[in-house]
Amino acid sequence: MDEIEKREKNHSAGFESLDILIQRWRDGTFQEIVDDWKWIFTYSVRYRKAIVFYIVLGMLSTVMGLFGSVVSKMMIDIVTSKQTDKLWVLIAVVLGSAVFNLTFGSMINRISTKLSIYINNDIQADIFDKIMDADWLSINQYPNGDILNRFNGDVGTVSSNAISWLPSIIIAIFNFIATFCVIWHYDKVMALIAFASAPFMLLMSRFLIKRQREYNKKVREMSSKLMTFEVETFYNMDTIKSFGVSSYYGEKMRGWQQKFKAISLKYNLFSIKTNIVMSVIGMAVQYLAFGYCLYRLWTNEITYGTMTLFLQQRGNLSSAFSSLVSIIPAFLNSSVSAHRIRELVQLSREVHIPASNELDRFAADGFEVKMRDVHFSYVKGKKVITDSAFQACPGEIVALVGPSGEGKTTMIRLILGLIRPEEGSAVIKASNGQEIEMNADTRHLFAYVPQGNTILSGTIAENMRMVKADATDEQIIEALKISCAWEFVQKMPETIYSKIGERGRGFSEGQAQRIAIARAVLRDSPVLLLDEATSALDVTTERMVLRNIIQQRPNKTCIVTTHRPSVLNLCQRVYRVMETKVTELSEEESSRMAIDF
Repeated sequence: MDEIEKREKNHSAGFESLDILIQRWRDGTFQEIVDDWKWIFTYSVRYRKAIVFYIVLGMLSTVMGLFGSVVSKMMIDIVTSKQTDKLWVLIAVVLGSAVFNLTFGSMINRISTKLSIYINNDIQADIFDKIMDADWLSINQYPNGDILNRFNGDVGTVSSNAISWLPSIIIAIFNFIATFCVIWHYDKVMALIAFASAPFMLLMSRFLIKRQREYNKKVREMSSKLMTFEVETFYNMDTIKSFGVSSYYGEKMRGWQQKFKAISLKYNLFSIKTNIVMSVIGMAVQYLAFGYCLYRLWTNEITYGTMTLFLQQRGNLSSAFSSLVSIIPAFLNSSVSAHRIRELVQLSREVHIPASNELDRFAADGFEVKMRDVHFSYVKGKKVITDSAFQACPGEIVALVGPSGEGKTTMIRLILGLIRPEEGSAVIKASNGQEIEMNADTRHLFAYVPQGNTILSGTIAENMRMVKADATDEQIIEALKISCAWEFVQKMPETIYSKIGERGRGFSEGQAQRIAIARAVLRDSPVLLLDEATSALDVTTERMVLRNIIQQRPNKTCIVTTHRPSVLNLCQRVYRVMETKVTELSEEESSRMAIDF
């Protein structure tokens, strides 16, 4: 992309953004932008000394640039008039100025990059903590891809402008005024021509804004759709391969590429036409200034050096004006990104009950998990759990059974305190009778093995130490033995330090489940939740694992969701989740259900 095209795009974006700002002012929503920038400045203010230093360097760089231009003008005049006795002084000054500008430019670039990284890390760290502590229902309104886009893309936009925006305005204004004053000092008419060229280009580009905005929007939308398809395809690669539909997805990929190509080429053609128009206008203004300089030179009113200075600074003045205009879309884009980040920051927080830590001293006795008259719905008016009770005591294995989609996983979420009952209570009860509502601070008393493959890339030991960072190799091996995973891990070349692929690649589903169970065993929490966690194990291994877990800590409370009759035979209590009701089954009903399975 050449300089004229860049300038045209900056002009268009600047005027478009200015129109948006004016509209926001009229409709009363400008305050939102102010609030967004107030939030950004809470991070910027941490680096105020560096910002001031950045501004000073930028202004000094402008002064030295203008000084170098004036010296160059004098050098040309000396050469053309053959005053060689002064030439060496000017050469030294020009070289010194160039070195000075190069040094200052490098310092500004370094400072800007460091500040951008620092503020990006600050914001990301804060946002990460807030996302992790967000209410489960609130955060799940956002797709994972959207959260990642905000966490990376929007934070990057904010961090790149949070430090540089104010200095850029001050430096650009200073540069514009200083450059104009230098030209005005030598020739007022030339200063007016140079001043008029930038606004003239800007006014002309305004007629092209609407079409450019439409094309730009279409390209971004198509790009997002293509990226969504790519992410979903790669994430579900195993499923696609299993169904043998790789060629079908290959055709879909090419279809999306074709759509993206079509809209991109249309936008490109429009940009080429726009560039031609703006280039013609730019050349007209340039030739006007050049013609004026030639006329003044012809009449001996200026020197060759002055002519060079005029033409050079005319371009600088136009660039300075463009820089000022381009700050507006950066200002607006940062506001939009900040608003998107603030939406995540302002999500409801998880409930924390500090008194939960008082239960720790009763961990050895085990805990009772209890629900009374619980009602819950994800969507208002559509109950998932209705008027239900549940109880699991220390030393027991308690099962939750029922058809898929009836609410078993919802019960697990209620027990973990990820969601809270609309009516009734879900509590954890200590041996002294103290009860605490399930919340984020009771979760450390639980070890959880969810459905699906939850193994992360890395070594087996790294996966295990995820729940207990200071675990010794001996403790890890003992947990693997309890889950019956050591029998295959010990045969691996590096045992617990053997590498695991992404999502447990290299292990069977049953092996991955046993490692996940071992991880929960290593945590050794008083309450263990197994959500279909033994579905891939054979009956003998399954029974052995569950017996080992209970023997590890006799007072452990074990809650399982399952369809396996072998598990039901080991349970002291069985609850059926069906048609929004959680009902305890009698011993006879449990036996009959085990037979029916």
